Amino acid sequence: MNDRAPEPESKTDALTPAALARAIDAGDQVQLLDVRDRNEIETWAIDGPSIEREHVPYARFLQAEVTGRVEDLAADFVLDEPVTVVCGRGEASDHVADLLTGAGIVARNLAEGMTGWARVYRASEIDVGGSATIVQYRRPSSGCLAYLVQAGDEAAVIDPLRAFTDRYVADAADRGVEIRYAIDTHLHADHVSGRDRLAAETDAEPIMPEPAAARGVNGITTVADSEALALGDTVITAIAAPGHTSGAFAFRVGDVLLTGDSLFLDGVPRPDLEAGADGARELAGTLHDTLTERFGGLDDELLVAPGHYGPSERPEIGGAYTARLGDLRERLLVFSLEREAFVERVLDGMEPRPANHERIVAINRSQEEIDDETAFELELGPNNCAAAPAE
Repeated sequence: MNDRAPEPESKTDALTPAALARAIDAGDQVQLLDVRDRNEIETWAIDGPSIEREHVPYARFLQAEVTGRVEDLAADFVLDEPVTVVCGRGEASDHVADLLTGAGIVARNLAEGMTGWARVYRASEIDVGGSATIVQYRRPSSGCLAYLVQAGDEAAVIDPLRAFTDRYVADAADRGVEIRYAIDTHLHADHVSGRDRLAAETDAEPIMPEPAAARGVNGITTVADSEALALGDTVITAIAAPGHTSGAFAFRVGDVLLTGDSLFLDGVPRPDLEAGADGARELAGTLHDTLTERFGGLDDELLVAPGHYGPSERPEIGGAYTARLGDLRERLLVFSLEREAFVERVLDGMEPRPANHERIVAINRSQEEIDDETAFELELGPNNCAAAPAE
């Protein structure tokens, strides 16, 4: 990321990434000036329904500073004030915010830039009733969702991210519960799993679906379709849900269906990350079978809690991203398509694959060991696990 900048003492205010996430969640209008290179923005940017974004490369501000034309450059902005300036690590953007302040523009720097944005992790409790409590964790930078399921004095963490292992441990301690299971719904390709790290730090049992583990994951406990895991005074029931990958599972807790990457709130997953483009057609057909047959017999009132959310989605009251299964059946076009039309739509809707996906899969299969900083850098980027949109 292009952050070459002078290092004078900053004259402007800074907005923390956490504060930016709160503003976006609240639906506040946010005016972002992104000064990274265009290819960086096209690969990964901060998006949301309440965000207005403008791109002016950092190099143009350096030129304007030399020629004394910063005010002229700022006069062309279409953004309202205050303007929040964004770069890769918060250094170039701090310099630009200072220049804008000197030109009479109300500007502030996004502290730590996109790197700081990737460290934001928000939690919301899902109102599920009954004996279980479910906490949804969300990473706004990538749309990744993970869950802590609490029942009595025990907990399970589903789809943990390695970068936030300490958060799960601390939250379980605050709740006075012991983490019994660390569960992955499938072999992830977009982030480094925290399954094994969490198991090592808490003595939790690392768990994966049986067919997912068959892809070369050793040293874990596997679960089969329809198998139930006891947790406190409830159970977590495994439901085979292939399509995104051949070994993907969903997990049901009471009236909540944790779908992993088998079903999203704004569409369905891409089927090409395991077998490539050659195998995508077959898995897309399998995904149609999952949605219409395996999920077809499930109650419309089940609350779907997915493994990702998109930038166009707004959270429910309370901050969680969930929806009733029946509402998704009515709202998402893919549920009304015949199998072949569904397959074509999914194949046509695939965007570029997640960055470093092959290496991330190898790491999650324990074929490669890396340090935490490298793991964090590898997974920087947007959510590219989805395929077909809602409409």
